[in-house]
Order: sequence, then C-alpha cells, then structure tokens
Amino acid sequence: MIELYTAATPNGYKVSVALEEMALPYTVHAVNLMSGEQKSPAFLALNPNGRIPAIVDDGFAVFESGAILIYLAEKTGLLMPADVKGRSQVIQWLMFQMGGIGPMMGQANVFYRYFPERIQPAIDRYHGEVKRLFGVLDRHLADHEWLAGDYSIADIANWCWTRTARWSGVDPEPFENMARWHRAIAERPAAMRGIAVPQAAELPAKDEDAAKKFSEQARTMVEMGRKE
Repeated sequence: MIELYTAATPNGYKVSVALEEMALPYTVHAVNLMSGEQKSPAFLALNPNGRIPAIVDDGFAVFESGAILIYLAEKTGLLMPADVKGRSQVIQWLMFQMGGIGPMMGQANVFYRYFPERIQPAIDRYHGEVKRLFGVLDRHLADHEWLAGDYSIADIANWCWTRTARWSGVDPEPFENMARWHRAIAERPAAMRGIAVPQAAELPAKDEDAAKKFSEQARTMVEMGRKE
C-alpha cells in the first residue's frame, strides 16, 4: 500500500486527488508543517528538500508533487496517455503548473497574506503574473474541455492551485472558461475526496478575522523558510 506524507496545501492535494481518482489504496501520514516536522531527519530521508508531499510505494520513495503524479500515472496507466505526443501534452501543462502557476501563486500568498511587511511592488508583480497565467489557461480552455485531451494529472495539478485564487488576492471570476473547468472538476467525487486529505482546509479569504488568524499561523512557516 502507498504511504502518503502530506498536509493541507495545494501541492499536497494534488497527490491525494490523483490517488482518489486512480482508486489506489493508501495510508495517510499528516505532516505538521507548523512544528517543522518536514525538516525532521525521518522526513528528510524521504524528501531531502524538506517539503510535502512525498510517497513511499513498496519501499520506494518519491518526492516533488509533479514527479509523484507522473509516477502514479505511469504505474497505473491512468490519467496520462501512453502515446508520446499525448503524454507530452499532459506533461507540458503539468510543467506549466510546476514552473508557473504554483510558484507565482505561492509568492503572491507570501507577499499578500503572510509577509510581515507590506511590499506593494512585490504584491503587484505576483498578482500581475498570476493573472497573466490565468489568462493562458482561460484562452486554452475556451477551445478545450480539459487541458490535454482527456481529464488528466495536468488538470488535477492546475486545479488544486487555481481553485485558491482568492486567497492569493486574485479574483478568478473574469476567467470564465477557467471557471467552467473549475466547476467540472469540483463535480468529480474523487476530486472532492482528495481535497479533504489529510483534512479539509478551505482558505477563509472572505472572512477577514479568520483570514488574519490563518495568515498569522502560516507566517511561522514563512519565517522558518527565511532562516534556512
């Protein structure tokens, strides 16, 4: 059985959604990010980068969420085509998330929500880049039901991040095609089960007091990262 080491973050959800979609049996190890468990020797033996998620499959450890998604797709033959061109299309959109959507939204979160000082040029920079990337998705989805042929790990990866747009301070409503795609994935029972592992953590973007409390807790991790 696959062992999943994860936490309630977009990158963590990417793997739990995929496991649910693939109907693979797995056990969950919730990693306490606030206490720094991801930096413990035991966890670093699985992921030397000290980040979630990681999996162990029959003694074989895999880290980096995108690499885990590819591993699971190749293991099962699900959510990624077998032909070279189809596989390439899925990986292209997966890399789009790994190299663009994730890092830019992550930095928007840091400067808009978590950073102790408000640095408006940085906020503007990352908000602008997130909107640009959303535009890329939106234009592509105008002519495609899914990102790369059939529903795939590319859709899972991008959805798990873009669904949290408001927490990053970006309004997703102008991106109508992306919104249609969001709704289609949210209607999938496996996807909804996946974003409740290890627990549901809807970001309280519309509740000012709750958002402030969550941001203060998350600031611990930001400060930890600045000291590394």
